Amino acid sequence: MQGAEVDPTWRGGAVSERAECVLCPNPSPMTLDGTNTWVLGEPGGDEAVVVDPGPLDEGHLAAVLARVQATGRRVALTLLTHGHDDHAESADRWHELTGAPVRAFGRGHDDVRPGEHIEVGGLELVAVATPGHTSDSYSFVLPAETTLLTGDTVLGRGTTVVAWPDGVLEQYLESLARIERLTGAGDVTRLLPGHGPVVADAAATVAFYLRHRVERLDQVRAAVESGAATAREVVETVYADVARSVWPAAELSVRAQLDYLREHEQPT
Repeated sequence: MQGAEVDPTWRGGAVSERAECVLCPNPSPMTLDGTNTWVLGEPGGDEAVVVDPGPLDEGHLAAVLARVQATGRRVALTLLTHGHDDHAESADRWHELTGAPVRAFGRGHDDVRPGEHIEVGGLELVAVATPGHTSDSYSFVLPAETTLLTGDTVLGRGTTVVAWPDGVLEQYLESLARIERLTGAGDVTRLLPGHGPVVADAAATVAFYLRHRVERLDQVRAAVESGAATAREVVETVYADVARSVWPAAELSVRAQLDYLREHEQPT
């Protein structure tokens, strides 16, 4: 889960001819190196898409705007992968600075639709509903580069939290399976996460995430069978090797796992 140490080698920057990361200076056990704000644009185009402007940090917003302007573009659209503050708190302020519409799923924004093709300045994106981490989580395929921007659904390092009660494990597993189908079809080969470095092997990473969830469910089931009576007691057993600073987040995932087990493994 989130809580891996900061990687000093990941500082953001250009990762392809269409994508550049401006790394927000908000590192923490839950945000890893900080929030990745992605600036996307078609080569030769004069419009940019910004994904996840991040927390309300005026210095970061100024840095993102400077990078867009340095490419000779203007911000034409902002997309949010989900509504957590470290990704979306600055959305209203960013709209004030750029005048660009902000789109997301719910939370008062212009709703993105599953499978929607979004075209800005020649750049094409496809919206993929990936709830589970949160109920409003979306990812975005960049078809020209067989790349998926994943927000917190898949991270650049470690694994993510199912943020119960808004996050639901069954939905999260379905979202991972949806991404796995994209990798199997060759539509996605690389991931641009909301935290941590670029994931070069999307298929292997998603397969790992799915295995990890199965293993965690087995561990939670075993802990309950051994007498753990509360989510906290399960955390103390299953996440004993994880830094205590992220135990509160681990407890959210455990609550989601317990809900899943209660729903799917009722005694007959």
